[in-house]
Amino acid sequence: MLFMDKRTGKPLCGIDEAGRGPIAGSLVMAGVVLTGRVEGLMDSKKLTEKRREALFDLIIENSRYHIVSFSAQQVDTLGISRCLRQGLQAIQQHLCECDYLFDGNSTFGVDKITTMVKADDKVPEVSAASILAKVTRDREMLEFAKKYPEYGFEKHKGYGTKAHIEALAKYERCEIHRSTFRIKVLDEPTLF
Repeated sequence: MLFMDKRTGKPLCGIDEAGRGPIAGSLVMAGVVLTGRVEGLMDSKKLTEKRREALFDLIIENSRYHIVSFSAQQVDTLGISRCLRQGLQAIQQHLCECDYLFDGNSTFGVDKITTMVKADDKVPEVSAASILAKVTRDREMLEFAKKYPEYGFEKHKGYGTKAHIEALAKYERCEIHRSTFRIKVLDEPTLF
């Protein structure tokens, strides 16, 4: 059973992303149309890792969904805005005939997208998308932590924490670091 928007009669597709700000790893976007009830949905950042993992499986079982991932190299080549635009378009193509609600305040030039700040904490479909995106990205970073143990990806998931910056100063970048994100400790020239 799809949850329909009473105003339009269309199902609601919630959309969110994870990984916009890290200096390493992918940008992951998810779109979710709930087909069954999932209790306990909220902004993924407010949930424990264990709870997110449990909800991930429930969301998969009770939804139509689409997950889009952009590697660090794609983020460097295309830029964050273009990745987000392409991700929104891909979700629209895979989850058709929906009303689309994206967490935040920009549609990145994509038609038929509505935005809402903090939608990931207010709208179950967007909360579900937030969880799918974050768990997908976190799992990827745990795999990269095995390949590159010196960076501690399992702890900070690629964000610019003090420990991560210290590791970069010692080892420099690896293949999953975003080269367009300037890191002061590496004494890199700015691009602009």
